[in-house]
Amino acid sequence: MNIITRPNTAEEFAPEGATVPFYKYTIDGSQIVEFDTSKCGPPEPMVNAMIGLNMVDEDTKLLMINHKKPGGLLNKIGENYGYESVDTPDGGVQLLFSYKSGESEKANLSDNSCHG
Repeated sequence: MNIITRPNTAEEFAPEGATVPFYKYTIDGSQIVEFDTSKCGPPEPMVNAMIGLNMVDEDTKLLMINHKKPGGLLNKIGENYGYESVDTPDGGVQLLFSYKSGESEKANLSDNSCHG
């Protein structure tokens, strides 16, 4: 995975319960939903990730920008979604979550506490 840069054409939106702005755009034919919690502390990364993961389907991927790899989140949903990560030059990380047929439907996205 390469670092993804949000295009100027991205649409900002505010899903219910989100604590940071979300953005929608298309790259290489894939719909991307993006949010950035790199300046946030717990529980904001987990809360926003659960909101974003609800939008992931066969055609939509979720890009999470965070200050570190979210171990608690990955432990919770790592088997339910595909994901790739790349370290960013500022010491953070980008994670791109994708739909996993037959598994994403099983994820418990209502529990947004960390446990990790």
